[in-house]
Amino acid sequence: MTKYIFVTGGVTSSLGKGIISASLAKLLQARGYRVTIQKFDPYINIDPGTLNPYEHGECYVTEDGAETDLDLGHYERFLNAPTSQANNITTGRIYQNVINKERRGDFLGKTVQVVPHITDEIKRNMRILGESGNYDIVITELGGTVGDIESLPFIEAVRQFKWEEGPTNAIVIHLTLIPFLAAAGELKTKPTQHSVKALLEYGIQPDILVCRTEHHISQDIRKKIALFCNVNVNAVIESIDASSIYSVPLLMMKEHLDKTVLSKLKLPNKNEPDMESWKDFLGRLKNPTAEVKIGLVGKYVELPDAYKSITEAFIHAGAKNECKVRVEYIPSESINADNVKEKLGHLQGVLVAPGFGSRGIEGKIEAIKYVRTNDVPFFGICLGMQCAVIEFGRNVLGLSQANTTEIDESSKHPVINMMEGQKNVTAKGGTMRLGAYPCDIKKGTKAYQAYGKQHITERHRHRYEFNNAYLKQYEEAGMQASGINPESNLVEIIELKNHPFFVGGQFHPELKSTVANPHPLFVKFVAAAMEHAEKKTK
Repeated sequence: MTKYIFVTGGVTSSLGKGIISASLAKLLQARGYRVTIQKFDPYINIDPGTLNPYEHGECYVTEDGAETDLDLGHYERFLNAPTSQANNITTGRIYQNVINKERRGDFLGKTVQVVPHITDEIKRNMRILGESGNYDIVITELGGTVGDIESLPFIEAVRQFKWEEGPTNAIVIHLTLIPFLAAAGELKTKPTQHSVKALLEYGIQPDILVCRTEHHISQDIRKKIALFCNVNVNAVIESIDASSIYSVPLLMMKEHLDKTVLSKLKLPNKNEPDMESWKDFLGRLKNPTAEVKIGLVGKYVELPDAYKSITEAFIHAGAKNECKVRVEYIPSESINADNVKEKLGHLQGVLVAPGFGSRGIEGKIEAIKYVRTNDVPFFGICLGMQCAVIEFGRNVLGLSQANTTEIDESSKHPVINMMEGQKNVTAKGGTMRLGAYPCDIKKGTKAYQAYGKQHITERHRHRYEFNNAYLKQYEEAGMQASGINPESNLVEIIELKNHPFFVGGQFHPELKSTVANPHPLFVKFVAAAMEHAEKKTK
C-alpha cells in the first residue's frame, strides 16, 4: 500500500518546501524505497507555461511535455528520475477538470461545490501516482502558506485524505520559521506556534515540524515547540541555513528526518541511506581545483530563478570538472558593439540563454559575434542557438537582413522560421513543441565527443526552427548541423568546426542535468572554459 507525505508551509513563503521535499525523497530513495514527489500550486493558471519568468521563475518542462513549476526541476535533480504531468497540479487544472465534468453532466444535476467536488478532484489527483503501483511513497508539496485563501481547498483535501487513509498511511510535515531577533539576541518560537495553530483550526495536526532557522535550535527550544504544537520532541527537526541546497539531504539525515518519517508511517528501516555518491559530489563541489567565470547573457537576469536549471547544470558540470563555475548575469539589452569587449572580455565562456520576444535580441547577437571572432567558448540554448544562426548569416554569409520571423515576419532572409505545425496555432498555453524528441548526432563532431553516442533524446519548448532552405549555404561556410531530428529533419544542434567550443542546441539540455548525471554538453562547455582560462594565463 502506498504511503503519503504532505509538506505544508507556514509563516512565510520561500522557506524551501521544495528542497525539504526533495531531500527527504532522496534519503528515502537511498534506503531502497520507490519515491516520487508532486507539487500542488494554488494559482488559477492551468500551468506556468504562459507566466512571465519574472512572475514565477523558469517554466520547467518534463519528458512528456508538461509545462510545470520549477520545483519539479529540484525533484528530478535530486532523485535522478523523470517527473510527468501528474507531478504538478494547479488550482486552474482542478477547476477545469471539475467544470468539464459538470458540462458533460457527470454530476447528474447536483449543485457543484468546493466541498465535495473540488476537494474530491484534488484527492483524486493526489492518489494518481500512488495508484500507479510504481511508488512506495508519494510526497506532495502544497504551494503557498497555511492561511492563504487560495490554499484552503488543498488544506481541506489533505484533512479529508488523512482521515480516509489513516494516521500511519498519510502524515503531514509542516515547514515553518524560527526567526532570530538580533536586538533580543534570541530565537523566537511564537511564529511557529501561530502557524501550527492556524493549521489546527483547519483540522490538521502536523506530525513533524521542520523549523527553518539561521541558528542552531537548543533542546529546550525543541521541547517548548513540541509542548505547544502537540508533537513529539524527536519530531521537531532543525533546518539550518546551508551554503548549498545539495547539503540539505545530509543535514536532514543528521536530524533523522527520514527515520522519524518511517516510524510515523510504520515502515521498516530497510537499510541506512547509501549517500556515498552524494557525498562524493559534495566533496568535489566544495573543493574545486580550478575556477572559471562564465557569462549568462539573457533577458530575465534580474531574477536568477528565471534560469534556475541552467545555474544548477553549471553546478553539476563544475563538480564533474572539479571546477568552481562563477556565473555572471549580463542583461542582453545592455550589450552593444561599443561595450561588448568591456562586458565579455574578462570571461572564460559565454552562454546565451533561451527566451522569447525582441527585447535584448540584438545584444545577444552582438555577444555571439564577439565570442565567435575571439575564440571564446560559446553555448547557445534555444533562442541562443537561433541567435548564433542569425549572427553567422549576417556576418559570415553576408545576409545582412538575416533574422527570425519571430522578430521580423517579412525578413528577406528568414534563417529562423516558424515550424509548419505552429503556423495555425492561436492558443498560447501548452501549444509549443514540448517534451522529449529524438536527435541523431554526426560522428566526429563536438556534440558526438560530448555525448559519446549517436542517438539521444532532449526536451524542447519552442515554436521556431532553423530554416533548412539555408542549410547547405551554412554548412559550406563552416557552420555544421551536427544534430538532426530523424523524423522531421529539424536541425537540433549547430556548431562551428574551426572554433574551440561553439555549440548551440534547439533543445533545453539544462532540463536533464542531475547530480548523478551532469549534462554532457555542460560538462564539455565548462572543460572548454577551463582550457580557455589556462591558455589566457599562459
